Order: sequence, then C-alpha cells, then structure tokens
Amino acid sequence: MQTLAQRWTLLERGMTVVGPDDDRPRPAVILFHGCGGLRGHLPRYAEAAKVAGWRAFIVDSYGPRGWSRQFAMATVCTGLILRGWQRAGDVLAALDGISRRPDVSSDKIVLAGWSHGGWGIMEAMSSDRKPGMLGVADPDGISLKGVIGAYLAYPYIGVAALNRMRPWKHCPRTLAVIARTDHLTTVRNAEKVHAMVRNCGVEVETWIAEGTHSFDEPMTAPPMRYHPELTAEALRRFSALLTDVAAAPPA
Repeated sequence: MQTLAQRWTLLERGMTVVGPDDDRPRPAVILFHGCGGLRGHLPRYAEAAKVAGWRAFIVDSYGPRGWSRQFAMATVCTGLILRGWQRAGDVLAALDGISRRPDVSSDKIVLAGWSHGGWGIMEAMSSDRKPGMLGVADPDGISLKGVIGAYLAYPYIGVAALNRMRPWKHCPRTLAVIARTDHLTTVRNAEKVHAMVRNCGVEVETWIAEGTHSFDEPMTAPPMRYHPELTAEALRRFSALLTDVAAAPPA
C-alpha cells in the first residue's frame, strides 16, 4: 500500500498548475475531476481561480495510473474500482504535496470536487483516517487545518456513498451545488446530506442549479446536458467563494 508521499509522487506527474506568474505564496485551490476523468470544464475553473489571485492545481487521478477515459467509464463510474473512500487517498496526498510547495499559502487551501471528486473530498473530511484506510498507509499524516473551504459540484451521494451521512471531522466553509434534475440523487437527498455538514457549525451554502448532473461540462450525453448560462453562474459562485474565504480571518 502506498504512503501519502508515494501517492503524491504518482499524482504529481499528471498535475496541471494554473496561476499568477510569480513564486510568492498564494492561496491554492485543488481541483478533482469526476468519474469520467479530466474534461474541458476544469481548466475554466482554474482560470477563474487565477483571476482571483489563487493558484489552481488540477489533479488527474487516471493518467498517472495508466487509465483511459473508456476504462474509467467502465470501472470507476460503475463503482467497480476507486470508490470515494479510496479517492480520498488522492485528496489527502495532493493536499500534502501541494501544501509543501513554497508558492502556496498552506493555511489557505480550498478543495474542489466534481461528482466523484466531491465524493472523495467528503470521505476525506469525514473519515477517522486510521492507518491503512482511504487507500494509503498513513492517511493521518496530513492535517486538514489549512483547508478553509470546499466546493462540491453535484457530488456523488448516491447509494454507493455509504458514508454520506457521516459527520465531518473538519468543517470548512462549503459551497454545495445541487443539480435539480440530477439522475444520481434527488434534491431531497442532497439537501439532507448538506444539512448534516451544516450541523457541525460551518457555513454551508447550497445552490440548486436548474440543470442536469454535469451541467457545466461542455458535452451532451443524455440524461446529462450542458447548460452555458448555469455554467457561467457556477463559475461566478466558485470565484466568490475563493474571494470570501481568502478575506476571512483565521479560524
């Protein structure tokens, strides 16, 4: 089983960095794609983060493992491998590695996840993180203290997300995007899950977007459909979250 450092060595090879052209420490947002892998929408969010003065790190969980989109669609999207609790190992490893960079303010980090990526973030927030859990040998080797925000875009909280109602251990300010016609969850289920997160005393903003799952991904694969206007609003809310948490005083 890999350690956090070994997992980061793997993931770093497929990471994309977007941000201001300097080397001074800046707040960082780490982006985790959905089960279908890297798609055209994540770079748009990374550019929005750059405009806000943040560094954005797009983490590819598939390329470094040698997985194609077709393989991931047939295995990850169907729940055969790399379930959310295992993806949490990628979240923690990326957080560990990126926090150590000299051009990152380690006390101002936001985790952003789309669908399966959001599932992984939620597992990282709620797990007891005992040795050997979350797909890495030492999940307790990184503190979540520097995580000041979370952006969850239509996170997967369906029947396979067995821990979706498990209280979070670390509770940063959170923006949760719910898709009205998401075929993977009902709005009622999503609101129930996000209310649970809110119970730990943190601000959780929920936005019900009048679209489908993956409405911000530039493709149409029924029942999912791209919605440019909702995408623009999602980008605006994402940028606002970064601006707000960067200006907030330390907890």
